[in-house]
Amino acid sequence: MTDAYIYDAVRSPRGKGRKDGSLHEVTSLRLSAQMLNAIKDRNNLDGHAVEDVIWGNVTQVGEQGACLARSAVLASDLDERIPGLAINRFCASGMEAVNLAANQVRGGAGDGYIAGGVEMMSRVPMGSDGAAIAADPSIAMETYFVPQGISADLIATKYGFTRDQADALAVESQRRAKAAWDDNRFARSVVAVKDQNGLTILDHDEYMRPGTDMQSLGALNASFQMMGEQMPGFDKVALLRYPEIERINHIHHAGNSSGIVDGSAAVLIGNKDFGEKWGLKPRARIRATAKIGTEPTIMLTGPVPVTEKILRDSGMAIGDIDLFEVNEAFAAVVLRFQQAFDVDPDLVNVNGGSIAMGHPLGATGAIIIGTLLDELERSDKEVGLATLCIASGMGAATIIERV
Repeated sequence: MTDAYIYDAVRSPRGKGRKDGSLHEVTSLRLSAQMLNAIKDRNNLDGHAVEDVIWGNVTQVGEQGACLARSAVLASDLDERIPGLAINRFCASGMEAVNLAANQVRGGAGDGYIAGGVEMMSRVPMGSDGAAIAADPSIAMETYFVPQGISADLIATKYGFTRDQADALAVESQRRAKAAWDDNRFARSVVAVKDQNGLTILDHDEYMRPGTDMQSLGALNASFQMMGEQMPGFDKVALLRYPEIERINHIHHAGNSSGIVDGSAAVLIGNKDFGEKWGLKPRARIRATAKIGTEPTIMLTGPVPVTEKILRDSGMAIGDIDLFEVNEAFAAVVLRFQQAFDVDPDLVNVNGGSIAMGHPLGATGAIIIGTLLDELERSDKEVGLATLCIASGMGAATIIERV
């Protein structure tokens, strides 16, 4: 098969996902178009340069509805002959867009693609599109549906993680994110968001709380205990599926869970001919991609089996990976990944993660691929793996190798 290379990766800074967040005035359409224009301008692309734009966004209603990818192409400076494909694999939508584009290139269906995603959580609230698995009793009862926070606490209980461990991971995420920004490690990828007059709206991740410590986190109440133990009593539902567990220990709260933010990211992917045509040097090869389904009640354990799958499919071992990006949806997700593979925590989320900087659902998968690439280059390492847990019980992963 033809090799698929990453030629460029950009992202917006992440704004607080509230009405007082800096990006609240920007629509998903306009932020997406800015990322597409950044890819076009930085790489001197012209005309029908890429085969398609594949764009992830999770809550596909209202201004994020219909085929946002095609609308973003038309709102950008890209040629109108370039189509667009909007996809939704929940939190892995941005990664799945990259993986789909890479596999299209590898299979010979076009020389180049732009892939990524967006989520404006301050404008289009998470869950506002509804969900059959939550609302339809015929499937909710059959799958023992519980909200993600209950699933995260179930992971912590089943695998023995304490609140102190979760809080310590959160504090470290904040410390690493601040250190990365202080050291300008995101400078190559972050594109400042501007208004229609060209004035900068946001040029940094504004969700971060660098002063976070164990004492401040210790003062927070567990976020999911009430919905678990009182009406509607989701703990009882989860324990029907996991009867070996006596009770769920609720350890997650706003400080050790991913932040609700606005953001977007784009990755330029192509084969060797694409790079030669546009005078571009590849930065990394996409070595392997994978996705998997997992048990839907515990839901968020997907990074473990999908990593096992991608390593098996690519003939690699965990020791062949130099760096890891594991989305910090909840602290227990990362703790479980480190436990399962006995991975050195110093190799995981080197520059902080979604607990510190936020998780713009449809964009995060593309963001962490770009972050991984930047860090491989900065630290002069070769191979990295990015992975995410996914709602309803799935996992996705990508392995990249520097060229």
